[in-house]
Amino acid sequence: MSEVTPELESEFTELWTQARVEAGATEEWAVRSSTGERVSEALRRPDVRLYLARSGERFVGYVVLTQSPLSGLSETPTVWIDQVYVVPSARRGGVAKALLSTATRYADEIGADQVASCVPAEQKESNRFYARLGFSQYVVRRVTTTANLRRRLTGAQNDASVQTVHLRRSLRARAARSSARFAR
Repeated sequence: MSEVTPELESEFTELWTQARVEAGATEEWAVRSSTGERVSEALRRPDVRLYLARSGERFVGYVVLTQSPLSGLSETPTVWIDQVYVVPSARRGGVAKALLSTATRYADEIGADQVASCVPAEQKESNRFYARLGFSQYVVRRVTTTANLRRRLTGAQNDASVQTVHLRRSLRARAARSSARFAR
């Protein structure tokens, strides 16, 4: 396991780009968004740690760890597993467990009693992996844009869009009733 230093930044960036492409980003967008200062800035932050896993002569995975309290009202630090990635050819070989063991060492180093991770609900294999390691559900995170929340809170939704939604729901309900009648 190697902590990412400026000398290893390009190796990390290459894997990070690969992970983004695998997650559905276009290669052009992934390369463009991973160039520049983003990784360098993360390396300079005291609350972020990046580690690379090696198999033989090549790097096969990474983990991005951050530290912050579990709650805004808590002073106890928590290690957050922000990202874990293992190249497909190295999966199911213990690389992810080795990367997560780095999280436990980091937690010990900063005096954190908890390690947390946010795993998308649709990633069933990832959720099973974390559950087998003793992670349990804590919260459901919901995210929206600031502009959308502002519109919803002020009721400033476009009347036409609200009417369109109601019309679509009404048409779907009518279609469902009609198809149920014809099915008899």
